[in-house]
Amino acid sequence: MFAFFKAVALGAIFSFVISLVVGHSGSTGGAANVHHYTIEGFKFYWSWVLFLAGGGLAFAILLMLE
Repeated sequence: MFAFFKAVALGAIFSFVISLVVGHSGSTGGAANVHHYTIEGFKFYWSWVLFLAGGGLAFAILLMLE
């Protein structure tokens, strides 16, 4: 169960960092589908595809480590 929560955090970090690099260059990343969001004045780039892929990869690795 803890592997899932760790994987969600790692997937969010992965998505944020990769989306920041791709989105800052003005690209959408193709299949990554990076979008620019603004929430309460805080602007950031985000990709649900990268979040799910990074979270799934982190979850698999963490399960293998147990």
